Amino acid sequence: MTDKKLPRVELPHDVRPDTVAVRSGLPRSQWGENSEALFLTSSFVHPDAATAAARFANEEEAFVYSRFSNPTVMMLERRLAAMEGMQSCVATASGMGAITLLGLSLLAAGDHVVCSQSLFGSTIMLFAREFAKFGIATSFVSQTDVGAWRDAIRPETKLLFAETPSNPLTEVCDLRALAAIARDSKALFAVDNCFCTPALQKPIDFGADLVIHSGTKYLDGQGRVIAGAVCGSEALIEGKLVPVMRSTGITMSPFSAWVVLKGLETLAIRMQAQSERALQLARWLESHESVERVFYPGLASHPQHALAMAQQSGCGGAVVSFVVRGAAQGGPEAARRNAFHVIDSTRLCSITANLGDTKTSITHPASTSHGRLSEAQRQAAGITQGMIRLAVGLEDVLDLQADLQRGLASLAP
Repeated sequence: MTDKKLPRVELPHDVRPDTVAVRSGLPRSQWGENSEALFLTSSFVHPDAATAAARFANEEEAFVYSRFSNPTVMMLERRLAAMEGMQSCVATASGMGAITLLGLSLLAAGDHVVCSQSLFGSTIMLFAREFAKFGIATSFVSQTDVGAWRDAIRPETKLLFAETPSNPLTEVCDLRALAAIARDSKALFAVDNCFCTPALQKPIDFGADLVIHSGTKYLDGQGRVIAGAVCGSEALIEGKLVPVMRSTGITMSPFSAWVVLKGLETLAIRMQAQSERALQLARWLESHESVERVFYPGLASHPQHALAMAQQSGCGGAVVSFVVRGAAQGGPEAARRNAFHVIDSTRLCSITANLGDTKTSITHPASTSHGRLSEAQRQAAGITQGMIRLAVGLEDVLDLQADLQRGLASLAP
């Protein structure tokens, strides 16, 4: 809902991002709480029938019904928008809910989308299968080939969609170049900023129109809730997305919003610490005799290392993927067995496809996060059976190395 007249926290204009992450949003209620209040209510009471009618007609601004207006959720929306440098934000039930809301709000039958082929598996399925049911065509192109993006543009193209770094290969797209292509073709450019968050990367600085988040990941940071959000201009968010959210109910719960709010307060220090650990672990893996290849933007060997450092505040993020030894020579089945062996040999890492937690997670993308894709789709995205993805948490790096060494040691020649 539009909230121009509702009270805001007035921060000095020169405060820095870490302060915005802790202090921005709604002011305290009449009770003067220091921690943000959790409003667990389905609806709000009005003083009289005429006021209720005015509020439901958007003639008077107030909280009405928690499906589309709740103080705790609005607190999160304002804070995340401020952190991304955007005017507005709408919170959703999940990251996939955020992308669904984006499509329902901005696309119609006959429209065309250009997407990276290196998106999260469910995102690919959403564009390729679900949106296709409604006459929306999608072209999937190489994440890193700017010419392929340009060549895929059609007169009916309405949206360019990228996730950078990508899941799980950590491919980095040129945000500024793709924003220029979108601008020239009068399309919108949306960026999934899940892996970096505004602590490391602000896509608006490079020309993006919309930023997508799975708040389930680093924004929460401890794997507690499912949450999503879309940030953008007030015209897009309030004018296009919020009316559809109100009608469809793709809504974040107040409790989830409150949890993510608490996560945002420590986001910057967590991202820095987890990125430092990921870099140390990536360097160790790169030198390991049982590892064929490591994918991590913080390594000089990464194909888009320089671009990543320019876009991601000099950090590689906290996700590292690697291919185990013997994957090429033994064929897909042997590669899968080796990957499973390394994963099953761990004792500390959590075997889960989720990421962004303070606890390090380990997964086999080809059979989990991208398991619903066809083998051709996985091959196009570079996801092989020998690949393992690590989402590095806050454990001691030496302990993580010892945990991985259990399985890797037995693969050594």
